[in-house]
Amino acid sequence: MQVASRESLTQARARLDELGARAGSARLTTLANDLLGVGRLLGREPVLRRSLSDPAAPEGIRRELLDAVVGRQVGKAAKDLLHELVSSRWSSPADLVDACELLAVQALLAAAEADDALPDVEDQLFRFLRVCAGDSELRATLGDSTATIDRREKLVDDLLKGNAHPVTQALVKLAVSGLSGRGFESSLERLVELAAQRRDHAAAYVTVATVLTRKQESELEATLARIYGRKMSLLIVVDPSILGGMTVRVGDELYDGSIARRMAQVRTGLAG
Repeated sequence: MQVASRESLTQARARLDELGARAGSARLTTLANDLLGVGRLLGREPVLRRSLSDPAAPEGIRRELLDAVVGRQVGKAAKDLLHELVSSRWSSPADLVDACELLAVQALLAAAEADDALPDVEDQLFRFLRVCAGDSELRATLGDSTATIDRREKLVDDLLKGNAHPVTQALVKLAVSGLSGRGFESSLERLVELAAQRRDHAAAYVTVATVLTRKQESELEATLARIYGRKMSLLIVVDPSILGGMTVRVGDELYDGSIARRMAQVRTGLAG
């Protein structure tokens, strides 16, 4: 997003936080579903999203158009937030759609927070991401854009219902449809990061050859917190193929201190 859209999203996020402070998990989940429904409508209707994000149109006209389209199909909280969105300035009509999705994600995370389940949701999202990374058939099925969304969402329900928090289930289903144009795996990874950010943490993807002790995890977490200046959520995967050492990825930064990498460097050097 460009500057205008980022500023508008920040303002809408503040409004959502105000609404969320007075709402329980059920109302926040309803708000999220309303926002997703409108976001999907705008995604299907290019003329409508252009009209609702047109800076040349008066704000009152844009709000009236929104009311005429959604009517009573969404609750008051969603309508108030959508009024905020269509009254704001967007760098492109697509940014308005993305804002609806991102605010829906934040509403779902706030619902998990209200249930004191946000750390569990973050962990469950990461574990499901790792399951998909290790199962090419499942990954291909959930990311298959030629299959209907309903079919893939039903598979998510079959896999997670009763085995994960409802917010986790809802977020994985959102990843299936793609978050802000991303593919399935990329969407799921972004959701993990957003869950960590909601806890004021940064997500650190760590790969090790053997299971770390609690002391080793604590020391690594403290070291990364000093480097990045914020608390960290360690998302650890055990992969014996790296032979030893570890890799750590935070955002776009990757540290590869694995023995496998060092051996590859030695082989390259000898071949040279």
